[in-house]
Amino acid sequence: MTAPKLVPELYVSDIDRSRRFYIGVLGFAVLYDRPEERFAYLVREGAALMLEQPADPGRTWLAGPLEQPYGRGINLQIEVGDLGPLHAAVLAAEAPLLLPLEERWYRCGDGLVGQRQFVVQDPDGYLLRFCQDLGSRPLSRSGG
Repeated sequence: MTAPKLVPELYVSDIDRSRRFYIGVLGFAVLYDRPEERFAYLVREGAALMLEQPADPGRTWLAGPLEQPYGRGINLQIEVGDLGPLHAAVLAAEAPLLLPLEERWYRCGDGLVGQRQFVVQDPDGYLLRFCQDLGSRPLSRSGG
């Protein structure tokens, strides 16, 4: 795997609970971890993220108080090849869906790009928008 140029690091309140959710429900795999530091680097289909339960106050970088729900104002989009099994796993786990599964077309330049998508909230409140590419098409004369 080529290292991504951007890898979000998410502070979590309980690393074990977050690992169970990301690995067991969302299908991520551990690329490497440091259990003694309550840290895990996770990957799924080329997407990567880091989870860390703050352990060392001198190594925790915060712009403000860490209060639930974490991740206010952020929505991470993660593209997957087949959204169906992931969506089924999220429903089976009864994870909070903020946006039910939908098909959506967005204007991009002179055309439209489509995706199937849904938004799920992780145990600490981070919003994860999983999507599957539907390709592109030209704009209609009415603009959409």
